[in-house]
Amino acid sequence: MLSLSRRKMGDSRFGPQWHCLLLVVCLLLRAEGDSIPITIVETAKARGAVCLDGSPPAYHIDKGYGSGINNWIVHMEGGGWCDDVKSCLERKNTYKGSSLKMEKTMGFSGILGKKQAANPDFYNWNRIKIKYCDGSSFTGDVEGVDPKTKLYFRGERIWRAVIDDLLAKGMKNAQNAILSGCSAGGLAAILHCDKFKSLLPTTAKVKCVSDAGYFIHGQDVAGGYEIQKFFGRIVGLHGSVKSLPPSCTSRMKPELCFFPQYVTRTMQTPLFVINSAYDFWQLKNVLAPSAVDSKGTWKSCKLDLKKCSAAQLKTVHNFRLQFLNALSIGAGSKPSNGLFINSCYAHCQSGSAATWLADKSPVLGNTKIGKAVGDWFYDRAKFQKIDCPYPCNPTCVKVDSDS
Repeated sequence: MLSLSRRKMGDSRFGPQWHCLLLVVCLLLRAEGDSIPITIVETAKARGAVCLDGSPPAYHIDKGYGSGINNWIVHMEGGGWCDDVKSCLERKNTYKGSSLKMEKTMGFSGILGKKQAANPDFYNWNRIKIKYCDGSSFTGDVEGVDPKTKLYFRGERIWRAVIDDLLAKGMKNAQNAILSGCSAGGLAAILHCDKFKSLLPTTAKVKCVSDAGYFIHGQDVAGGYEIQKFFGRIVGLHGSVKSLPPSCTSRMKPELCFFPQYVTRTMQTPLFVINSAYDFWQLKNVLAPSAVDSKGTWKSCKLDLKKCSAAQLKTVHNFRLQFLNALSIGAGSKPSNGLFINSCYAHCQSGSAATWLADKSPVLGNTKIGKAVGDWFYDRAKFQKIDCPYPCNPTCVKVDSDS
């Protein structure tokens, strides 16, 4: 390791050779994908496509090459939602609400990874991560701005502005394309999937991948549907109705069209769902949200399934059945779709090299997630696998979510 502790920036001993060495080091770091720079879409401001604080949207891009030069994977970042002014104000001055607060560089891995051995089907594609700064899964579109809060609800405009920027940079010539995302971004991949396909050449192969984004209209431990109320507040606050798929909103309440089980019934574009039937965000917020567990009876259980009582574990297993039912009436009802539904206590499994296609990545039907998605995209094999109940899968690994 090189030490700079005794050197000053203006020291004459740092000659041209030193600067060349620094350049080589930077290029090596860039080559490993550890410092992909942020792209700020300044032109988006003119169309009102801005983050919660009014700053322009952003994304990171690692350009494709060779056989992947006309292939594009656009991945949407996750990060929850804000359902009222208070929660949106809390996000406003963070990276979840302002491009001014975002890191200037980031690394890619998993489905966005650039190493051929770790991501053989997509490593040389144009790989993009859209930063998430609107709090509505890229669906908001409210023209007016309250002068007191100065909050902008423009998620849909952000999505379109970024997509238009990418189209201008070559995506209009795409031969293969994937719209993907994790968590709130995984939901966005479903909500925008058909729209994404409509913007690309008719000759392009276009599919979508949702990781941990199949949030279900599930019953909670109190017998109610707290998640429907939550999604309803998001849709109302952000003015999301006109951005949601009209094939759904024409027949159901708008807030129900935030649930993939209803949207996917009429989706035309092939979708691959990566999800755990024991998704830890859903166990915490759909099955046992704090609003219906004021005494904290479920607190330990939903943080660690090993700490569940026998009765609680039975309820958790019943939630899995709710999930599988929501899948069967939606994405799972179409043979063109792909499913990788494991029983790991996890949330988001495509963004990490450890869970995508590594030696110890989760397995279903002797197949890892990265291979299942690649085979499905290129029509080498169909893949619709559902795991046995927890804790039957020994290949599960603990992962961190980006949302």
